Parts: sequence; C-alpha cells; structure tokens
Amino acid sequence: MEALKQGADTLFILLGAIMVLAMHAGFAFLELGTVRRKNQVNALVKILVDFSVSTVVYFIIGYGVAYGTSFFVGAEQLAAKNGYDLVKFFFLLTFAAAIPAIISGGIAERAKFWPQLIATAVIVGFIYPFFEGIVWNQHFGVQAWIKDLTGVEFHDFAGSVVVHAVGGWIALPAVILLGARANRYRKDGGISAHPPSSIPFLALGAWVLTVGWFGFNVMSAQTLDKISGLVAVNSLMAMVGGTLAALIAGKNDPGFVHNGPLAGLVAVCAGSDLMHPLGALVVGAVAGTVFVVMFTLTQNKWKIDDVLGVWPLHGLCGTWGGIAAGIFGTKALGGLGGVNLGAQLIGTAMGVVWAMAGGLVVYGVLKASMGLRLSQEEEYDGADLSIHKISASPEREANW
Repeated sequence: MEALKQGADTLFILLGAIMVLAMHAGFAFLELGTVRRKNQVNALVKILVDFSVSTVVYFIIGYGVAYGTSFFVGAEQLAAKNGYDLVKFFFLLTFAAAIPAIISGGIAERAKFWPQLIATAVIVGFIYPFFEGIVWNQHFGVQAWIKDLTGVEFHDFAGSVVVHAVGGWIALPAVILLGARANRYRKDGGISAHPPSSIPFLALGAWVLTVGWFGFNVMSAQTLDKISGLVAVNSLMAMVGGTLAALIAGKNDPGFVHNGPLAGLVAVCAGSDLMHPLGALVVGAVAGTVFVVMFTLTQNKWKIDDVLGVWPLHGLCGTWGGIAAGIFGTKALGGLGGVNLGAQLIGTAMGVVWAMAGGLVVYGVLKASMGLRLSQEEEYDGADLSIHKISASPEREANW
C-alpha cells in the first residue's frame, strides 16, 4: 500500500507540474498577443529561454536555498519513493520560473536579451527561493515569530504573495529603470496608443493560463490525500469574479476581459484552501476591478510603461490575495479559519519589501554595468529583427 501511495503522489504532483509548465505557453501567448508585431518572436523566445535558465539555476542552487536539498547524489537515491522528491522539484520549479515570465511582460519591446537572462538567474537562484524558504520551509524562524506575535503563521497556500506579488514587485523597479517605450509619452503630453497586435493570441494565452492554474492551485496540496475540491471551486469562482468585474470596470475592453480571470486567480491562490466559494467570488471581483483601475492609472496618469500590466496584475492582485486570505478565510465569513489579518499583513508586507529591494538591486546593477535597453534604432526596428534576425511572419521574396 505504501508503494501505491508513493506512486499516486508522484503522479499527482507530476500532473500539477505539467499543468503549470503549460501555463508558460500561456505567458508566451499573452505577451505575444499584447506586444506589437515587431516584438512577437522575442516574446516567444524569451519565455522559453527564461524557463530553461530557471530550470538549471533552480536545480543547482535555488531549490537548495529554499529547501536545503541537494541533487548532487546518485541516481539511485534520487529515484527513491518513485522519484517523488525529483517531481516535487519539477512542480516547484514551474512556480519559480513564473517570476521571470511575469517580469518579461512588463519590460517587453525594449529590453536587451542577455541582461534579462542574467537577472533571471539571480532572481531564480536566490531572491525568489530566499523568500520561498521563509514562507514554505520555516527558514530563520520568521513564521514562528509571526505566530508568536499574532497567534497563527502567515498563510499562502499556492503563492499569491510568494510567487505573484514577488514577481510583480520585482518587475516594478525593472520597468521604471528601463523607461517607457520610445514615443509612448510624447513631449506635447499626448500618449501614443500601442493596441494589442492579436486579440486571439492574447485570449489564447489567457485561456491556457486559466486552465493550467487549476494545477497551480489544486496540486499545491502536493500529496493526493490532501487534495481538496474546495480549492478547485474557489479558483473557479475567483476566475469568473475577476472576469465579470473586469468586463464592467473595463467597459467591455477585450484586453481587460481576458486579464480579469488572471487577476482573480492571482488573488485566490493564498486562501483558496480556506475560503467559502462566495468569498472567493468577491476576492476575484475585487482583483478584477483593481487590475483595470490600476493598469489605467499606471499607464495614463503615472506614465509607467508596464506593457502587460504585470505590476497591477501580479504585484497588486497578489498583495490583495495575501490580505484577502486573512479576511475571507476566517470563520466569520464562512471560511475554515486558522488565519488572521495581522499575520497576513505582516507576511504580505515582507514579500513586497523583499521583492522591491531585490528588483532594485538586480536591475540597478545591470543597468549600471551592461545597460538594460535596446538602442533607439534597435527598438524602432523591433526586438525580433534586432535580436533574432527574423520577424514573426517574414514576407517571401517575390522574384522567383
């Protein structure tokens, strides 16, 4: 029976890893559909290469930083328990690799290629797993300290703060240090619109992310005996809440409508194992509204050119999710309890401060040493031709 349980657990978390791996295709197509046509190839290449760099760095360094596990042992040892520990690494890697995929959307259309890969290595090797270890592996006694202070530990079931808020808040200094796209904000005070190049691809990306997210949330149980249908239905309710709120707040704009479910899903990760489905619906609706309002403010009023709105979507909705778990997870609002607002505020604030500081240091050093941005001419030609020497749909020579 023990062997059967180990095999079932290994398959369970493997399926989760594959579903979250598929989400990276969603990140790629969401970015491809949002950027202008001259930057579509770059969006696809970046997500795949970032994932590959993340895998190597997290395997060699990052996973050890978070969980103290080293893979520098014989394959016989690695294959123990049906290889469960290896597959657990695969699952948690797909979370870690989401950080550079998030950042990619914010810095799209004008960032150099190689400096971003260096940033990916540092973020996935140290900045992300350092905080991951604190929240999910009791590092430095921080969770025990929060428990002494508030009565409970900081609760983040599937990473509203650990993954999404951290990714979004690392991206914010990167976007600001990089500066706005050329001619986005004109000298006369006008704003040049850069509409999405392909709503169908943007929508495809959103759908792939949405479907994969059920692996992200449900399989965060990590073993089959801890699986909960509550997590699945809460994820569903937050998704539709975010969609409907973004539809209304965004006045039927398809870009907002397709980011709405993602906003709701980002926010529900933390408390998806605790909330009542109606609470999850509200959490998702608030997130959908936050995304539309804050995306519009950052782009139009504050003139922060965050191309995919990753700071509002992941940074702010993830922050809201961390806090919301302490509100809607309580028994008073139909949740399972075991959380409180104080612990959630402390843990969420720590994640935000750590991510912002990390982003500022990494991208500040890269800007000073190598530069972050394509030249004016390269940006004008587009990242596809400048970096990859081919466009998304090259015209054939018509002289044959």
